[in-house]
Amino acid sequence: HTTVNKLLLSTATAIAVQGFFPGLADAVTTTTTLAVSGAVNSSCLTPTTATLNFGSYNPLSATAKTATTTISVVCTYSTPLTVSLNAGTTAGGSIGQRLMVRAGGANTLQYNLYTSSAYSTVWGNGTTGSTVPGTGAGMNTSVAFTVYGQIPANQNVPVGTYTDTITV
Repeated sequence: HTTVNKLLLSTATAIAVQGFFPGLADAVTTTTTLAVSGAVNSSCLTPTTATLNFGSYNPLSATAKTATTTISVVCTYSTPLTVSLNAGTTAGGSIGQRLMVRAGGANTLQYNLYTSSAYSTVWGNGTTGSTVPGTGAGMNTSVAFTVYGQIPANQNVPVGTYTDTITV
């Protein structure tokens, strides 16, 4: 008898609640979509370089002096890139004939930078000479470019240390 009364009371309460809050027992689930977007921009870090050191040049030698160095570039994945090298900071230098200047003097030593070990294609500045293309490999993965340097043989220059600075 008590159980029946409790059941009747529970049923009456449920009916009363539905009367005060229509639709409560008929809850409906609805959905929608949320658009999500983002963009990845092309980006490269400042290239890293090592000194191109020719060592000792012998002006009396009939053989050109060569040396190599590497430029490393990190760019976002699949980013097309081009590496160019300017003419240097020594006055009178050009892409066709780069110059190193002697420390403490005005004497210069001719040299040039090339895109391959054939020493036939001068590495240019984007306007003159050739540039070297590449593709970014992504975060923490550098793409290496070898720079081939050559000092022509038989230059009549005084003893000393010669330097130049190239902008990559």
